[in-house]
Amino acid sequence: MKPRHFSYPYIVWMGIFVVTPVIFVIIYAFTTIDGELTLGNFAAMERFLPIFTRSFRLAFIATAICIVIGYPVAYILSREGQRVQRLMIMIIILPMWMNFLLRTYAWMSILENTGLLNRLLSFIGLPTLSIINTPIAVVIGMVYNFLPFMILPIYSVIVKIDRSLYEAAADLGANTPAILRRLVLPMSLPGVLSGVMMVFVPAVSTFVITQLLGGGMVMLLGDLIEMQFLGTAYNPHLGSAIALVMMLVVILFMYVVNRFGQGEERAVGL
Repeated sequence: MKPRHFSYPYIVWMGIFVVTPVIFVIIYAFTTIDGELTLGNFAAMERFLPIFTRSFRLAFIATAICIVIGYPVAYILSREGQRVQRLMIMIIILPMWMNFLLRTYAWMSILENTGLLNRLLSFIGLPTLSIINTPIAVVIGMVYNFLPFMILPIYSVIVKIDRSLYEAAADLGANTPAILRRLVLPMSLPGVLSGVMMVFVPAVSTFVITQLLGGGMVMLLGDLIEMQFLGTAYNPHLGSAIALVMMLVVILFMYVVNRFGQGEERAVGL
């Protein structure tokens, strides 16, 4: 059997479960209920611009926080011994073995007005916080659920950097900040870009987190699309148009991120 024959099941799978649904989304987006061609579905999206803006803003914030937290964790982890690395990776991955809904429900019990956080604040004599059903709660849920997708790609790149490069840089007089800026950061950029895409894409389209931690008060694109397909405002044609625009924006974002990464790699001579 020729090697390319092994790709046939994958091609069939992609054709049925990826390409075909996208084709249906495109058809629905450009047609009416009667099957006539129209651009009215896209024109009707104007009233949802605040939801688009909110979705991308919160996704950017969550992605930025994941970078701020995830990069130092990945770097410190890469400098530890093999036994510590294996243990810490297991700890990072362990919550992902739990159901996504259960993890989000756990944060509801922490952030709600009578939850664990406010009980702790009351116990130590501090004023309680009203976080649940706010954008802050949604961002917390995004960061918690998607942070491993930022840490692991960065770690997998940094850990492969030859340690002799650190020693050479130190011999040439570079201190730790200089090594991080001139050596580690440029060489780890592919991992950062992978992490950005793996966090931003699900964050901008999530709806479970917003429904549970936002309490329906913080509507994002995922909620809007679900409403058009499954909610009382049933309009799959409008929902398809919104989904198509969101896909195009995400693809554009991924293209820009990849081009930026290629430019940075050429600048440092990688």
